[in-house]
Amino acid sequence: MNIHEYQAKQLFKQYGIPVPNGQAAFGADEAKQLAQTLGGDAWMVKAQVHAGGRGKAGGVKRADSLDKVGEITQALIGTQLVTHQTGAHGQPINGVLIENLTAIQSELYLSLLVDRATNRVAVIASRAGGMDIEAVAAETPEKIIHITIDPIIGISAYQCREIAFALGLEAEQRKELTIMLFNLYRLFLDKDLSLVEINPLIITNDGHLLALDAKINIDDNALYRHKDLAALYDPSQEDEKEHKAREFDLNYVALDGDIACMVNGAGLAMATMDVIKMRGGEPANFLDVGGGTTAEKVTGAFKIILSDPKVKAILVNIFGGIVRCDLIAEGVIYAIKETGTNLPVVVRLEGTHVDKGKALLKESGLAVISADNLDEAAQKVVKAVKG
Repeated sequence: MNIHEYQAKQLFKQYGIPVPNGQAAFGADEAKQLAQTLGGDAWMVKAQVHAGGRGKAGGVKRADSLDKVGEITQALIGTQLVTHQTGAHGQPINGVLIENLTAIQSELYLSLLVDRATNRVAVIASRAGGMDIEAVAAETPEKIIHITIDPIIGISAYQCREIAFALGLEAEQRKELTIMLFNLYRLFLDKDLSLVEINPLIITNDGHLLALDAKINIDDNALYRHKDLAALYDPSQEDEKEHKAREFDLNYVALDGDIACMVNGAGLAMATMDVIKMRGGEPANFLDVGGGTTAEKVTGAFKIILSDPKVKAILVNIFGGIVRCDLIAEGVIYAIKETGTNLPVVVRLEGTHVDKGKALLKESGLAVISADNLDEAAQKVVKAVKG
């Protein structure tokens, strides 16, 4: 789960990580009042959306007067911000972060994330702050500093010094970075994060480190332990279909194609999308209904799939291990009748009670297209779409 920059910075403050003075505002008058309270003669107005690249897209602007703070806020709130991370439709701007202007000497990059190759938390740092770290890694990999943290020992002072020297920091800045890294690691573990990113981490004109930006991703699977963090969820920043999928406990990601997929298991879902593409089709979504799916879940999945106007056909690919194929067949039959869809539906079942499942589909009287294997199912669904 993502949270907004202003929410991430509130967590940073709790853990002693220095951030600029600022507060979130959700209207022009409130923004002007907050700027006046903050003081100074210039402020930054930052659109709060769950996406990077806001500055390049016009979502981060400088205001040299209180009236300008109000004007910029008024122009941003209620619009969609389109960045290289949002797609063509963009993300809605419901609020802004008002911060005092900060004089910058230089910009750095710093993040902690889960390194799945080593099964450890890793620290990524670079002197190329303020840039897309993916581009830096691709074009100038020598600028990337990467260390992993032993989960038994935790982050060590020598690792902090190693990073600080690689970033070219001075003695006092090295001390600040060490404290910051210890606090970030504690935050990472305490809150079950999957990513914490500061881009840029700046050196101010007076030589101190400051988190000018803040991005936090929280592991969804740990949210039951953090009710306070779960309350920060902003459904407006998520595709409406993906939000609805959460209600049914489904794993759904919207894509750009026209063949909807309903599969049990993430690996099988990925393979299903690959085979569809191999046969000349384009998946409309990733949808994993899970191992213990029910007829209600299947119906919910169908409704989410059918809410996408691009969908021209549906491929159901189920391997019955924990879940029985006859229960899935009942769910598919009920879902088709409940939704009244006339779209072609291709169903491939395999595993527990597969014969019962196939018999139920055949006896249902519905125009369900049956397939015996994934490749056959993909060919049939692509053919159905292409007419």
